Formats: sequence, C-alpha cells, structure tokens
Amino acid sequence: MHLVFDLLSFLGETMMRVLPVTLAIALVFSVLSHFWALNPGTPWWRKRELFTDALYWFLIPIMARFVRISFLVVGAAFIFGIQGDEALIAFYDNGHGMFATLPLWAQALIFLVVSDFMLYWVHRVFHGNALWKYHAIHHSSEEVDWISAARFHPVNLIFGTIAVDAVLLIAGISPNVMLWVGPFTTAHSAFVHANLNWSFGPLRYVIATPVFHHWHHEADAAGCGSNFAGTFPIWDMMFGTYYWPQDKLPSNYGASDPQMPSGFLAQLVYPFRQ
Repeated sequence: MHLVFDLLSFLGETMMRVLPVTLAIALVFSVLSHFWALNPGTPWWRKRELFTDALYWFLIPIMARFVRISFLVVGAAFIFGIQGDEALIAFYDNGHGMFATLPLWAQALIFLVVSDFMLYWVHRVFHGNALWKYHAIHHSSEEVDWISAARFHPVNLIFGTIAVDAVLLIAGISPNVMLWVGPFTTAHSAFVHANLNWSFGPLRYVIATPVFHHWHHEADAAGCGSNFAGTFPIWDMMFGTYYWPQDKLPSNYGASDPQMPSGFLAQLVYPFRQ
C-alpha cells in the first residue's frame, strides 16, 4: 500500500509540473501561430490526431522521470558503489568530480552544449534502418505543431534524451542544472515544432527555429535526412546535414508509411510488429 501511495504521489507531482507549463505553451503558441502561421489552416486544437499527441504529451514525462531516476540510481550503484537514499542524494546533489568545482551556470552551459552534440548523433542513428521504426513514430504526425514535440516512442526516448541526461549527470554535473535546462529544452522543443514561419534571419545559424526543424519533418528524403540538431544548427553545418531551401517552405509532413497507425497504443506496438 505504501508503494501505491508513493507512485500516486509521483504521478501527481509530475502532472502538477506538466499541466501549468502545458497551458502556458498552448496559449502562447495559439496566439503566435494566429499571426505567423507557417502552414495556414487547421489550428493545433483541431488536429486529427490531437488525442494521440495529448497522451504522449502528458504520459511521456511521467515515464521519462521514472526511467531517468532509475538510470541514476543504477549508475551510481554499479560505477561508484553508492547505495541508499541519503548517500545518493549527497552524491548527486551538487555534482561530483571536476564538474562540482564549476558554478551552476557553467555546468548548465556544458550540459546544454554537450547533450545537444550527443543527441545530434543519437538522432542520426535513429534515422538508420535498424532503429528508424522507433523514430518513425515521431515523424508520423502529418500536422506538425507544438504538441507534436512529445510524440516519441519510449525506446527512442530511453536511448536518446534520457540516456544522454543520465550519462552527463553520472559524469558529475549536478541535477540542479535541470532547473535551468529543463524548462528551456521543453519550451524550445515545443517552439521548433510550433506552426510558426519564424527563421530568425542570421540567427538561424545559431539556434534552431521552427522553419529549420520543420524541414526535418518534411516527408521527402532531402528534408527527413537533414537538420538533426535539436538546439544548435552548428552540428548540421559541421557534418554536412544542414538543409534550408530559400525558395520555399516546408509543408508536407509524415513518415510515408501506409501501415503507420494513428492511435497511441497502436503506435507503441508498431515497431515490434515490423
């Protein structure tokens, strides 16, 4: 019974974090897309697969928190021999090793840059033949908008974002950086998926924008095989995957798989049936 109460408390705490952020993001991008829509037409709240996206948006953070914590506990136990709640909290609280000597803002900056570099390569790997069936879930939305940002198969998320976070935290960066990085990555991920025609002019080479990332969601091969960076386009420019046609805008999205289901549970099962 105690375990049940702990689980319910965990779920409630996570939901209380997600709900107000969701309402704020929904309001902001509803207003912005009204004036600067990349693809005019159906607003996000009338998407055909809105219920599927909503399930991903609210359920994935719960799974992500649970798995991330599990990775940190297992990593501390097997690598450093640290066990027990108090010992784990003391070990992770302010970081350890060389990272613990740095101010929190510096740790956050290192976390943001290094994680984005690692995720660039993870993203490219998931576009390969062996793992594409898991990442295809993220590309299955034919109406890309801010709420599409959370549509990730758990396998993709666990061996992508969650694993990268865990590696950097186990390496010594304090979990307190998530107080800074977490809100930024959530907001920026929603931003680059939002239905906005913003390109930021010359700054498009510095930080990812909606047009930049929407090209990645293009159904054709040129778009889908490019723009893998989540935050900093410099990785795409360095490794030859930057793509931004100047004479048109992205508009044709989807995974180009007629067998791709549209429901949440069916999508979770889909990769294992391939």
